[in-house]
Amino acid sequence: MKRAGTLRLLSDLSNFTGAARLRELLAGDPDVLVRCSPDGRHLLLLRSPGSPAPQLLVSVRGPGLTLERAWPEGHPSPLDAFFVPWLARPALILVWESGLAEVWGTGMEPGWKLLQSTELCPDGGARLLTVAATRGRLVWCEERQLGVEDQPGQLSVVFSHRVCIKTLETSGEAGTKLGRTHVLLHHCPPFGLIASRKDLFLVPTTTTWPGVAHVLLIWNPSKGKVIVVAPSLGLSHSKSLNPRQGDTWDFRTLLRGLPGFLTPREPLAVHTWAPSSHGLLLLDFKGKVSLVQCHGGTRTVGTLQEAPVGLKGSAALGTFHGTLACVLGSTLELLDMSSGQLLERKVLSTDKVHLLEPSAPGMKNEEDVEMQGALCLLSALGLFCVGWEVPQGLELPSDKDMVFEEACGYYQRRSLRGTQLTPEELRHNSMFRAPQALASILQGHLPPSALLTTLRAELRDYRSLEQLKAQLVAGDEEEAGWTELAEHEVARLLRTQLTGDHLAQFNTIFQALPTAAWSATLQALQLQPDRTGRLRSQAPPDVWKKILRGPTAGKEHPNGILPPFELLCQCLCQLEPQWLPPFVELAQQQSGPGWAAEGSSLPLYRRALAVLGEEGKRPEALELELLLGSGRPKAVLQAVRQLIEKEQWERALQAGLALDSTSPLLRSEIFKLLLAEFARHRRLDAHLPLLCRLCPPEVAPDELLLLLRTHLPDDVGTANPFPEPGAEPPLTVGLVRALLEQTGAQGRPSGPAQSKYEDILWDSGTPPPTPPREPIATLQASDHPGPEAWVPSGQGLCANDMGGHL
Repeated sequence: MKRAGTLRLLSDLSNFTGAARLRELLAGDPDVLVRCSPDGRHLLLLRSPGSPAPQLLVSVRGPGLTLERAWPEGHPSPLDAFFVPWLARPALILVWESGLAEVWGTGMEPGWKLLQSTELCPDGGARLLTVAATRGRLVWCEERQLGVEDQPGQLSVVFSHRVCIKTLETSGEAGTKLGRTHVLLHHCPPFGLIASRKDLFLVPTTTTWPGVAHVLLIWNPSKGKVIVVAPSLGLSHSKSLNPRQGDTWDFRTLLRGLPGFLTPREPLAVHTWAPSSHGLLLLDFKGKVSLVQCHGGTRTVGTLQEAPVGLKGSAALGTFHGTLACVLGSTLELLDMSSGQLLERKVLSTDKVHLLEPSAPGMKNEEDVEMQGALCLLSALGLFCVGWEVPQGLELPSDKDMVFEEACGYYQRRSLRGTQLTPEELRHNSMFRAPQALASILQGHLPPSALLTTLRAELRDYRSLEQLKAQLVAGDEEEAGWTELAEHEVARLLRTQLTGDHLAQFNTIFQALPTAAWSATLQALQLQPDRTGRLRSQAPPDVWKKILRGPTAGKEHPNGILPPFELLCQCLCQLEPQWLPPFVELAQQQSGPGWAAEGSSLPLYRRALAVLGEEGKRPEALELELLLGSGRPKAVLQAVRQLIEKEQWERALQAGLALDSTSPLLRSEIFKLLLAEFARHRRLDAHLPLLCRLCPPEVAPDELLLLLRTHLPDDVGTANPFPEPGAEPPLTVGLVRALLEQTGAQGRPSGPAQSKYEDILWDSGTPPPTPPREPIATLQASDHPGPEAWVPSGQGLCANDMGGHL
């Protein structure tokens, strides 16, 4: 039955940020460069230098912020841009023709920020022609100025280029950084660089000298070798080229040592190059598609019904499920990779179509098994998926047959027998009891369609995991493969109980590949930072219960095996230390009331502190953040005391002000600690407004003065209203008055004063009226009046009265 190709709409781009701008660039600029992030959530559009603004757009599927950049005239836009594939957070690299390289990424705060800026050619005098990113390396071809040792002439100008690489290294908060530079090829012609998952292809360009324009190179970083290929001559030769061992080649010397490669031939007439999982695809101007395989062999795939028109015609190549897809203008042709037969030809509604790289599994429709591994097309109309439709009327195997076929493949991969294991042998051999038990359970209970629906996700994950293991066992030490394997294993282990061997394996993965393991845990817990810098999670409680379960009392894990929570804290300390306090705070919110009874009774912040090391040897900043975010009174007071010892007054005050009305006693204790320091010295005077805000409203003035008197320093020496030169000034009434006013901020009570000091806080604004005064007569008496001249105090007698009685 003939298969039918389908073009299915996955998204109309409305779920991408900046959808209007995204459609505008895709519809208006046919030469825009489109790249997709490995997780499929980010689309990057880069316009050629000199194009209208914006020249760069990074759109995110789902929540996130758009990165949009424009460069004015005189400041060229980037030559190329790449996503970094193995990080937990998105990161991209922008490269300019001048050699400038910028690393952008996302952090705790939403949005993109510049992480690193460096010069790829620090000595100057170079111009970048092409750039590629492969296997954790940035590779570029640069044109060098002629040196003193170079003889002027045509060949010196032709071979004035070189190919260099710079490693991409992971780096804590920055996520990634550019490492050391190494030169792969000296004195080479201008090469175009095309990267696949495993190899880097160096292909001739239109400016390459015709004498060597029929030669291309394939460099495999993992194997440390380069293959020189001449497709038109049917020649290929392998040489060692391992930058880690200091290998480098002079291109002219390399070709001289290969017999037959300098035979005069016509240059390669290639219209479009495209990487694939099988090698490098070539489309010539006659419509013939060839494949240069990774080992250097070349074969013809097929011929298109329509050939490209000149250099300006747009064309894109890709492969899926053993099928070659070619978009030529507004035509899509599907060819069988084995026979070259044309399978289907479709006419599209637009000629501005971009094929996304196949290394974007997140863009696939995860719900359809038949669409896995399909090819994605992007245009202004939306995101489409090209695949094969399952013919109707296809009879599915029975549930028993499926069980024995799957079990047969499983046991065969682990068997040391030379004979082939068959499903019939599994049916009648009593040694393999698991598939027989499963088949008997499923027999007569679940129809095949229901079985597929139930086990679809499990079978898909299991199949991809087994295929990945087989590739790595075969000797392919690709970093991306190990990363993907670690992510699969962590996701699988999080579905178990994480005890015994499962917990030991969980520890091993985090020790071997901490970045990949944390990335998988990040997805399992669905961690996302909000605008305030805090973390939030949408993971179900069962997942958090497995993560937060501690060791049972008296049953500590041997051989340094850590519980899941301690393991994640240790990993965060290595990769993202600033994420540890928000993670512990989120874990405290997710912890259930009865979980402590099942394991360790220690609070989570104490378990996290234990990971940091012994007391006195921990990073002070992390310890303070953990103590302040714990919400435990003793821990918060301990952190405030440490801040007081370091004289970080403002942060200590802010720690008290951050407490809400549910912690009045803790807030009052922090106020008393800081009030004692305020009474002892004057280093807190600059922060008096914050101290007044921290003052509890229920503190009475006499209680406040008593607290101050308790902590005032003892008087030494004679009393002096003015301090000695260089001595610390004493506490003044003006400073105390500000605090006393704060104690009466709720309003003066209507009844009698509760404190004898309270009246000094209240000022009516006008003084009392002056009593009437009478003239006082001059006292006529002797210089030494007798006792009768004096009157008792308080009788209100005056001199006139006294004179009247004489």
